[in-house]
Amino acid sequence: MLGDWWILLVGALPVLVVVVVAGLRGRARSNEVDALTAEPEDRPLPAVVANPIRIEPGTRRRITEVCTGLGWAEPLWLETTVEDPGTGQAELAVEKGADVVLACGGDGTVRSVAQALAGTGVAMGLVPAGTGNLLARTLGTPENVAAATRIALTGDDRAVDVGRIRVDGAETEHAFLVMAGTGFDAAIMQNTPEALKVRVGPLAYVISGLRTMRGRRTRVTLTLDDGEPLRRRTRTVVVGNSGTLLGGLVLMPNATIDDGVLDVVNIAPKTVAGWVAVAGRVITRRRDGNDRVEHWQARSITIAADAPQPSQLDGDPIGDAQELRIRVDPGALVVRVPDVPPPDAPDPG
Repeated sequence: MLGDWWILLVGALPVLVVVVVAGLRGRARSNEVDALTAEPEDRPLPAVVANPIRIEPGTRRRITEVCTGLGWAEPLWLETTVEDPGTGQAELAVEKGADVVLACGGDGTVRSVAQALAGTGVAMGLVPAGTGNLLARTLGTPENVAAATRIALTGDDRAVDVGRIRVDGAETEHAFLVMAGTGFDAAIMQNTPEALKVRVGPLAYVISGLRTMRGRRTRVTLTLDDGEPLRRRTRTVVVGNSGTLLGGLVLMPNATIDDGVLDVVNIAPKTVAGWVAVAGRVITRRRDGNDRVEHWQARSITIAADAPQPSQLDGDPIGDAQELRIRVDPGALVVRVPDVPPPDAPDPG
């Protein structure tokens, strides 16, 4: 009888193994299904701060489809207003527990969102929808809405510097990510009609620039870090966290968004021929100084003009200002950027 039990047990072992393996596989499948069908409250939450004037029809649907397709919750959708171009909406997104905040608009929307996110550790994603999109171009973010959204959700985190600016002794500091300036470049921004930008895009700035080119130089005093004040004649002084302009032109060849310093350029042509020479230096990316174009780097900069001058932050006019106090806030903002393979990674092609 004992021998019969051994025969039965040995004969049953393969069946038991099949049953156990099938059970384990079924449990694994069940866990996979549970993971893919996580409760909404368990999914990461994206928020979108969108400029309704800039976005195209269908943008919200495309962003939502990418979010849900990657297992994220439906995005918290917050639209900017004239009174609040994005800072309050981004602050609300952080209060609601957003894991990433997508800035969907132009450089002005991006700057306003960064104002709220800097120092919080909450990542900002970029969905370019403006005329310039200079930060997105610098970081390699595609203009395609779906592709940009995927990067915002799954890309690498990069800590970038934030420029901080105080205008005419005001208590409040404003953030900027690309460039702040006074003089000619700000006058271009100030004198470019919104309707013209909508109609012809970046060409609007060229048209405005040609209209503004003829003008007089003004006197300014520049103080860089703890250095001695420098007296200069100028048409425009630009302080940049990034040196890239529209069309791939580079105004500040050494500017990097995470090097802990800001780049400064003073441009002072006297005539149209002088502007042609300045354009040549920009195109060739030369940075050796002369009386038309001078370059510096500093952590803090004060620009004091003899008379109020048009001023701008990331392309947004802020009116006339006589004194700008600017400093760098190193690595204050986390931005989602495209995945960058390590230097020794094999070429996938």
